[in-house]
Amino acid sequence: MRFKQNLHIEARVIDMVPLINCVYLLLIFFLLTSNFISQSGIKISLPKAVTSEVVQGNTIVITVTSDNRFYLNETPVTLVELKSKLEKASNAEPILIKADRDVTLSKVVNIWDFCRDLGIKQVNIATNQEVK
Repeated sequence: MRFKQNLHIEARVIDMVPLINCVYLLLIFFLLTSNFISQSGIKISLPKAVTSEVVQGNTIVITVTSDNRFYLNETPVTLVELKSKLEKASNAEPILIKADRDVTLSKVVNIWDFCRDLGIKQVNIATNQEVK
């Protein structure tokens, strides 16, 4: 007995449009909901040091940029204003000097000396930690 073979194979096509729509919507969703972190602030490149340590606690940050601008806690000040504001600050708070690597050493030493004259015992210089 012979059976009749009616095998009819249909070519099936997977519709890609819904998949592309889903991927497109997910892409837009993630682009709109992600927050792009851009660090606003003062652009300086710190010098590198092998023996740097992390300073913790409340510190007064003095930033000196490569074009000799002074900032006290990210607010621009002149050198005279910096000295008057440091005189008013408490002597118990440590000072952190963030100086660009292109700043002359005399600027940093002048700030350091003025802080020491005011009786501030802890004056630190910010650096990037160099990988050994």
